[in-house]
Amino acid sequence: MVCGKCEKKLAKIANPDVWREGGRNNTMNGKPGGRIIGENMLLKHKQVNKANPYGSKCKHCKCTLHQQGVYCSQCAYTNGFCAMCGKKIVDVSNHLMSTT
Repeated sequence: MVCGKCEKKLAKIANPDVWREGGRNNTMNGKPGGRIIGENMLLKHKQVNKANPYGSKCKHCKCTLHQQGVYCSQCAYTNGFCAMCGKKIVDVSNHLMSTT
């Protein structure tokens, strides 16, 4: 569960954009946003500040998180929290949820 504000912060999916004008993966001959031909990919990807995938743990169950956030998806769902910011989204006091 993710709140409306945190939906924008979710990680990008692995599927590239459709090949069209304005897509991030097209070549636009020097214009910003396009793919550069002949660029060294090792140097390009070293510049990206990657989050430590094993550095953050769930606040409730202490399991490792796969994305940036406070709670794992299971704890966020069962407790009604946003997984990224930790705000209470849904009142689950009257819900019948199994723990398995």
